[in-house]
Amino acid sequence: MYKKLISILLTAVMFYGIYGENTAYADNFDLKSKSAILIDANTGQILYEKEINKILPPASVTKVMTMLLAIEAIDSGRININDKVPTSQHAFEMGGTQIYLEVGEEMSVDDLMKAIAMNSANDASVAIAEFISGTEEDFVNLMNKRAKELGAKNTVFKNASGLPEEGHVTTVYDTALIASELVKHQSIFKYLTDKIDTLRDGKFSLANTNKLLWRYKGADGIKTGSTSEALFCLAATAKRGDTRLIAVVFGAPDSDTRFKEASKLLDYGFANYETIKIASKDEVFGNILVTKGQSDYIKAIANQDEFILLKKDKEKNIKKEINLYKSISAPVKKGTKVGSVKIFDGTKLIKTFDLYAKDNIEKSSVFQSYKKVLLLWLK
Repeated sequence: MYKKLISILLTAVMFYGIYGENTAYADNFDLKSKSAILIDANTGQILYEKEINKILPPASVTKVMTMLLAIEAIDSGRININDKVPTSQHAFEMGGTQIYLEVGEEMSVDDLMKAIAMNSANDASVAIAEFISGTEEDFVNLMNKRAKELGAKNTVFKNASGLPEEGHVTTVYDTALIASELVKHQSIFKYLTDKIDTLRDGKFSLANTNKLLWRYKGADGIKTGSTSEALFCLAATAKRGDTRLIAVVFGAPDSDTRFKEASKLLDYGFANYETIKIASKDEVFGNILVTKGQSDYIKAIANQDEFILLKKDKEKNIKKEINLYKSISAPVKKGTKVGSVKIFDGTKLIKTFDLYAKDNIEKSSVFQSYKKVLLLWLK
């Protein structure tokens, strides 16, 4: 009897360990989508993959790149959200999903971004593309250039909207790279998370096509897409704590499947992994002696937020090893590498990142050098 009870208890523990609500297993997903990927946005680590380099049409998920170039133009000050954008004949002629822009109609960058992010409007995408680059063709060249810069090697864009066109292709892996860059811009979430809105003083209604905004905890983007050729596609992101995940699925058989399978991927990631922030942008890691400079020391800083990704069920023993240059000679240019940080989990090196000079330091003049020596002598 005692042995039988122990056996039942062990079986129950094993069952819960495998099928408990906080555990998901990627091997059992059996996704119906043609290709899929799950990545940690902050580290770029791939957590799940299925045919991630399969070249496929992305439909309106194309607009992830369109929005990236637009938000980069906004954040850099090249365009302003209040700028008025005139509608060209070419933008007016766009088919598919649209907000029915009329030739000559002017709409603000802010409203066009809403229309792209929420309604997947093709005419709005072309209008903003022309506003940024002059023509859609020049904007598409910029799209392809930016894709290559991000490492999206299997991507060829032919238009700014994602409408079907021969040779307009990408992969879920490349899309995840582009999406990871997009979510670095906090200002984009104003548009990605907007569920219900209007244009033209309330006369035209918008409803976000990303249903995960209503259904999934922490979901805050990014873009849906569908055509008869591409079937149903989705680039989705969600954030819980410091952990931001991106799931991309292409070629799902129906709309509901793309949302369910993206949710499965995100569930798996949040159940099994956590992102830990190990450095903040501009965080100071020490001071370095500057010789022959107008200042004696310079601060060594991280130039961006730094993260590591760890399994949740693994015992952690995180340590930092800071390595700074002993000294550096002036002049020192802001952003010059002045050291590095190594992150260990126990004895295993899991990450290295560089440290940089916080400020410019000019070289001392002969008089300034003499004055320093004199002050030291007097002390």
